[in-house]
Amino acid sequence: MNREEIDRTILSIIEPFNKKGVQITDSTTFAGDLEFDSLTVMDFVAEIEDSFDIIISMNQQAEIENYGQLVDAVNKLQGE
Repeated sequence: MNREEIDRTILSIIEPFNKKGVQITDSTTFAGDLEFDSLTVMDFVAEIEDSFDIIISMNQQAEIENYGQLVDAVNKLQGE
Protein backbone atom coordinates (compact mmCIF):
# COMPACT_ATOMS: atom_id res chain seq x y z
CA MET A 1 0.00 0.00 0.00
CA ASN A 2 1.26 3.46 -0.77
CA ARG A 3 0.79 6.50 1.49
CA GLU A 4 -2.33 7.65 -0.39
CA GLU A 5 -4.05 4.26 0.05
CA ILE A 6 -3.08 4.17 3.73
CA ASP A 7 -4.44 7.71 4.12
CA ARG A 8 -7.81 6.74 2.58
CA THR A 9 -8.07 3.62 4.75
CA ILE A 10 -7.26 5.49 7.97
CA LEU A 11 -9.75 8.23 7.05
CA SER A 12 -12.48 5.59 6.82
CA ILE A 13 -11.39 4.08 10.15
CA ILE A 14 -11.29 7.44 11.92
CA GLU A 15 -14.76 8.51 10.76
CA PRO A 16 -16.79 6.88 13.59
CA PHE A 17 -14.28 8.20 16.16
CA ASN A 18 -14.54 11.78 14.81
CA LYS A 19 -17.57 12.78 16.89
CA LYS A 20 -17.13 16.51 16.25
CA GLY A 21 -16.82 16.19 12.48
CA VAL A 22 -13.36 17.77 12.47
CA GLN A 23 -11.79 18.27 9.03
CA ILE A 24 -8.87 15.79 8.98
CA THR A 25 -5.51 17.04 7.68
CA ASP A 26 -1.95 15.86 8.29
CA SER A 27 -1.67 18.40 11.13
CA THR A 28 -4.90 17.33 12.91
CA THR A 29 -4.00 16.32 16.47
CA PHE A 30 -5.68 13.44 18.25
CA ALA A 31 -5.69 14.95 21.74
CA GLY A 32 -6.30 18.60 20.84
CA ASP A 33 -8.39 18.69 17.66
CA LEU A 34 -10.23 15.36 17.90
CA GLU A 35 -10.31 15.32 21.72
CA PHE A 36 -9.51 11.60 21.91
CA ASP A 37 -9.29 10.31 25.47
CA SER A 38 -7.09 7.34 26.40
CA LEU A 39 -9.87 4.78 25.86
CA THR A 40 -10.68 6.18 22.42
CA VAL A 41 -6.99 6.08 21.51
CA MET A 42 -6.79 2.42 22.54
CA ASP A 43 -9.86 1.50 20.48
CA PHE A 44 -8.65 3.53 17.49
CA VAL A 45 -5.15 2.02 17.59
CA ALA A 46 -6.65 -1.48 17.81
CA GLU A 47 -8.69 -0.77 14.66
CA ILE A 48 -5.59 0.50 12.84
CA GLU A 49 -3.55 -2.53 13.90
CA ASP A 50 -6.28 -4.95 12.80
CA SER A 51 -6.84 -3.23 9.47
CA PHE A 52 -3.16 -3.12 8.52
CA ASP A 53 -2.01 -6.28 10.36
CA ILE A 54 0.68 -4.33 12.23
CA ILE A 55 1.64 -3.65 15.85
CA ILE A 56 2.11 -0.05 16.99
CA SER A 57 4.24 -0.15 20.14
CA MET A 58 3.49 2.03 23.15
CA ASN A 59 6.68 4.00 22.42
CA GLN A 60 5.54 4.65 18.84
CA GLN A 61 2.07 5.65 20.04
CA ALA A 62 3.60 8.20 22.41
CA GLU A 63 5.45 9.83 19.50
CA ILE A 64 2.40 10.07 17.23
CA GLU A 65 0.64 13.35 17.94
CA ASN A 66 -1.06 14.14 14.64
CA TYR A 67 -2.74 12.42 11.71
CA GLY A 68 0.20 12.82 9.30
CA GLN A 69 2.56 11.16 11.76
CA LEU A 70 0.14 8.24 12.06
CA VAL A 71 -0.07 7.77 8.28
CA ASP A 72 3.74 7.89 8.03
CA ALA A 73 4.14 5.40 10.91
CA VAL A 74 1.69 2.94 9.35
CA ASN A 75 3.41 3.36 5.99
CA LYS A 76 6.79 2.58 7.61
CA LEU A 77 5.42 -0.40 9.59
CA GLN A 78 3.85 -1.81 6.43
CA GLY A 79 7.27 -1.83 4.80
CA GLU A 80 8.92 -3.74 7.65
